[in-house]
Amino acid sequence: MSESHLDDQMLITRAQSGDKSAFNALIRKHETRAYQYAFRLTRNPEEAADIVADGFVRVYNALHNFKGQSAFTTWLYRILTNCYLDVRKKDKSKLTTSLESVLQTPDGEVERQIEDPSASPYEDVERNVRETSIEDAVGLLPEYQRAMIVMYHSESMTYEEIAAALDLPVGTVKSRLNRARISLRELLVRDEELFRI
Repeated sequence: MSESHLDDQMLITRAQSGDKSAFNALIRKHETRAYQYAFRLTRNPEEAADIVADGFVRVYNALHNFKGQSAFTTWLYRILTNCYLDVRKKDKSKLTTSLESVLQTPDGEVERQIEDPSASPYEDVERNVRETSIEDAVGLLPEYQRAMIVMYHSESMTYEEIAAALDLPVGTVKSRLNRARISLRELLVRDEELFRI
């Protein structure tokens, strides 16, 4: 058992006994990695921060149920993934506004203008184009496929860790991850000059 796992278990045991400083230490230890994971899923700093905050609230409320049958990080990823999927369900039910619509002002109608937050085309283009294409394609994947791609390729989690985090059999993770890669490849075909697919 790794030293990190033993440290987590010690902090969890103390936190389960009501030691708030142990719980705070557990949060500090994992908050950066949790945020990085949430950001890779959402690609939005505020949304990622909200998911991490919600995730740690859920961890706090459910910590007494944690039995240590898997690593704390695996359990944390499962909770963060569920928070992310919950946000996506809420987003799908929200009303949207057309970018073609106009705004009513005291001076009359004004066309809606959307600021483009992306970098200038002249700044770091060669370095960013490929990364942006991959991120865009990952962003188009269904939520579960996106989570699996991020867990495996960005977070370097094993099939077993992903299976534990998503409460799925390892074989199901392998087949779904393979389908996610095929979907990602199909999305990237449009940029074949970048990827030589």
